[in-house]
Amino acid sequence: MTFTVAALYRFAPFDDPAALRQPLLDLCAAQGVKGTLLLAREGINGTIAGSDDGVAAVLGHIRALPGCADLDVKYSAAADMPFQRMKVRLKKEIVTLKVAGLDPARDAAPYVDPADWNALVDDPNTVLIDTRNGFEVGYGSFDGAIDPATRSFGEFPEWWRANAERFVGKRVAMFCTGGIRCEKSTAFLRHEGIEDVVHLKGGILAYLEQVPAAESRWHGSCFVFDERVSVGHGLIEVGETE
Repeated sequence: MTFTVAALYRFAPFDDPAALRQPLLDLCAAQGVKGTLLLAREGINGTIAGSDDGVAAVLGHIRALPGCADLDVKYSAAADMPFQRMKVRLKKEIVTLKVAGLDPARDAAPYVDPADWNALVDDPNTVLIDTRNGFEVGYGSFDGAIDPATRSFGEFPEWWRANAERFVGKRVAMFCTGGIRCEKSTAFLRHEGIEDVVHLKGGILAYLEQVPAAESRWHGSCFVFDERVSVGHGLIEVGETE
C-alpha cells in the first residue's frame, strides 16, 4: 500500500482553537490518519498521512473551518506510513517568529509561481534568501541563495535587521519548504518597510513537483518533517528510484 502524505497550512482567524482539537482527533482516528497538526489563533499547520479517502475526509473537514476554504496542500506519497500516531497540538503560533502584530493572512507579499521562479533567480537585481534553518539548508538549496545560518525561524528577524542594509535597492525573493514560513517572513519584511519582496508559491515542494529537473535551479534534496527525511525532484523520496 502507498500512503498519501499531505503537508498543509492556512493562516486564518480561529477564535477558539481549543474547540477545534477534539473533532479533528476523532476524525483522524476514524479515518486511520496519522501525523501532526498545529492549531493557533492564527490558523492551522501540519502534515498528515493515510489512505486517499482518509486524507481527503480530514482535508474536507479542515476546509470547512473559518477562512480555510483555500487551504494550501502539498501532496506526496510514501511507501510506508511516515508517522507513528496522530497529534493535534495547541500553539501560540503555527510557525514561531515571535514578532507581535503580524497578520500574514493580510500582509504576506505577492507570490511567484514555480514556473516563473527561474527568471527571478537568474535576475542579478534579485536577492534570494532561504528562510529555513541551517540544518535544512544543508540538504540542498537554490543556486546563489543566501543562507542566514539560523538555528530556528525565530532567529530570522534578528538576522534580517543586522543585514538589511546589504539588500537596499534589490528585490528580495524568499523561499521555504512549503510556503508557510515565507508568508510570515514576507509579512515581517513589509512590517519593516520593505516593499519589493516576493516569495515562492507553494515553497520548494511545489517547485520540485512542477519544474523539470533539467531546468531546475535547485541542488541537493529538500528536508521534510517526517520519516522520509528528504525528497528530490518529483517529490520522490531520496534513495528511491524513479
